[in-house]
Amino acid sequence: MTRDTRVTQDRPAVTPPRIVSPRLARAALRAQAGLCGGALLLLVTLPAASAQGRLDARYEATLAGIPVGKGAWTIEITDDQFSATASGATAGLMKAFSGGSGTGASQGRVVGGALVATNYSASTSTAKKTEAIHISLANGNVKEYGIEPEPPVDPNRIPVTEAHRRGVYDPMTGSMLHVPGTADPLSPEACHTGAAIFDGRMRYDLKLDFKRMETVKAENGYYGPVVVCAIYFSPVAGYIPDRPVIKYLAAQRNIEIAFAPVAGTRILVPFRMVIPTPLGKAMLEATQFITQATPPRVAKTQ
Repeated sequence: MTRDTRVTQDRPAVTPPRIVSPRLARAALRAQAGLCGGALLLLVTLPAASAQGRLDARYEATLAGIPVGKGAWTIEITDDQFSATASGATAGLMKAFSGGSGTGASQGRVVGGALVATNYSASTSTAKKTEAIHISLANGNVKEYGIEPEPPVDPNRIPVTEAHRRGVYDPMTGSMLHVPGTADPLSPEACHTGAAIFDGRMRYDLKLDFKRMETVKAENGYYGPVVVCAIYFSPVAGYIPDRPVIKYLAAQRNIEIAFAPVAGTRILVPFRMVIPTPLGKAMLEATQFITQATPPRVAKTQ
């Protein structure tokens, strides 16, 4: 994605929160959160004092109505920097089959009101494997990245070139939607955008379209409107074309994300994410969504 518009083995990265589950359920949940996690970031110019806020959210993941994971997401935005951290773990019956946990984080600068990521990291752990990903960026271009342990080379994987790593967003920063102007950011226009995401292994494009407006109520915190966007996934590089999960996601036309506002900003973040799977509807939804504006910092005087 350009500055004006806007993945583990062949799966989009999981943010927020990162959730690990077995086989198809794991792929569905990872794809669901990753698509949201990589939903998009639209960089705009905002007055610095109007783009300061905080979000403290908790999410629950379900598959066919059965709880399979829980996670948390915290976002802090000041006049000149931002940070976002997420964590998640399997829960309920899924934990008995395959326990797993993960974390993710993104930090960067706020330049003229725009979020400009400089660092992204993510890690997952299961009984069989632990993996860590890191990405360093400068003005939307990847400076350096790596995966530990280094994955084996697969000749069937479409290579990621240097060009693929330019003009991109990390999955965590890409999950925050910036809406320009002075009108209500919760409008159909918020969905008229797209994103280019690089998660350390895979490069993919996301396109959003407006679906509807809704009113939501978290168990704790936010009660109000959301804008619901359809999202379409297109793999670009870093994936194996014959992988069923890639074909399935690319063919989907019923994936959607509901965005809610962060108080004190013109930033929208995912409140609910839904993706159909062969096992039933996978959903990641906020049970807590506490957001508040923070006052601008006052320069110290002698």
